[in-house]
Amino acid sequence: MSRITLTHATRPDDLNAVRALCWAYRDFLLSHSDIDRDITETFYPVAKYTALMADLPILHARPKGIVLLARDADGTALGCGMTHALDDETSEVKRVFVSDRARGKGVAALICTALITQAKTDGFTRIVLDTSKSLHAAQRLYQRLGFTPCAPYQPIPKDVLPELLFYERAL
Repeated sequence: MSRITLTHATRPDDLNAVRALCWAYRDFLLSHSDIDRDITETFYPVAKYTALMADLPILHARPKGIVLLARDADGTALGCGMTHALDDETSEVKRVFVSDRARGKGVAALICTALITQAKTDGFTRIVLDTSKSLHAAQRLYQRLGFTPCAPYQPIPKDVLPELLFYERAL
């Protein structure tokens, strides 16, 4: 894979590329497994996800969050990831996703490492995330990056709770 660049997505074209990747991520989850489809449809029905995508620059605004976009040397969008503050001490990672073309090439690790570094720079002392139990590659990545299992850090419906894993990392 050619040189990868990470951009703080603030320009309209960068945010549109991130939105396209986020919709691809949603589609991936819908087709990945029955439980991932059910979770996605429960937490992110189309109307709610559309509103969330419109609010990306607000929900993940500096200095309490960031939206990152990975591109190759040709400018092709390869992946994205973002953080936002849960409280003064805790930053949450959201929607880390890489395209099929970039999978297994270290792009997700590059994005996550930058998100961790930025959260630490912003003064957070802890970073958290959740993932589906069926996303084994994501779990391996988070563990390699120093995340450890933790209890849920926000309210989760009891029927969904057994299907999710929660991770944290001190900064």
